[in-house]
Amino acid sequence: MEILQIIGLGISATFLVMILKEQKPLFAFLLLVIFGVTILSFLVGKISMVIRMIERIAINADLNMVYLETILKIIGIAYIAEFGAQITKDAGQNAIASKIELAGKVLILVMAIPILTSLIKTVIGLIPE
Repeated sequence: MEILQIIGLGISATFLVMILKEQKPLFAFLLLVIFGVTILSFLVGKISMVIRMIERIAINADLNMVYLETILKIIGIAYIAEFGAQITKDAGQNAIASKIELAGKVLILVMAIPILTSLIKTVIGLIPE
């Protein structure tokens, strides 16, 4: 089970960080970053598998791929912003983490504008005159 490997790695990293934090805080932070990147790289294959499956479903359902691509980009922005914010929180930089989260939310809003516009046009088209 992959989750057990991730948990084991996480617990090991936690103990190492706790030991290093008092002696070498910079190394402790670097270990946190390395752990995060390791987990992220481990999950990239799983994420791409899910994306391919969603694309196949969208093609079979004859959905407009532009909207699907936009939604996948929005999901990607959300995950990446969360990852960056968590890393900066781990470093004790909550103010920077808040700015990363805000930037992610604004970028998501910007990416969603074409979908919202299309949705509003569809709803307006359904309203009888």
